[in-house]
Amino acid sequence: MSVVKNPIIPIVLVTTILLSYAGVVRAQSDQIEGLWFNDKKDAKIKVYKDADGKFYGKIVWLKEPVKNGSAKLDEKNPKSDLRNQPIIGLVILKGCEKDGKTYDDGTIYDPENGKTYDCKITNKGGVLALRGYIGISLFGRTTEWERTN
Repeated sequence: MSVVKNPIIPIVLVTTILLSYAGVVRAQSDQIEGLWFNDKKDAKIKVYKDADGKFYGKIVWLKEPVKNGSAKLDEKNPKSDLRNQPIIGLVILKGCEKDGKTYDDGTIYDPENGKTYDCKITNKGGVLALRGYIGISLFGRTTEWERTN
């Protein structure tokens, strides 16, 4: 007696497993991960969770990436040995930890003035409210980043 195998069943089964796994992976990524426009929309920052479980943000695109015929550099950095590093690729958000609905205990670097601030992030759906401050968050400034592709 010959058993006729239906080749569709294994394909459907494998497809279902792969789609279920993709859904789990997507659910495990955090809502602040992804690409964000800064407040001026002249830079895109990729926010990601590193192996240490903290969140970081790296500049991956600039509206004007070139200055005087070469890549824009971190000219305002207070450390002279870092002033020759390109702005694209610069990690400006460091060490933020999820604390309920906010992300605390990190820092944010502003390449426009070369200063680093304590940082608190609040996710408002398609907008991140980043509060940069020194000491306590009452004395600081909030900027908003908008999600992009």
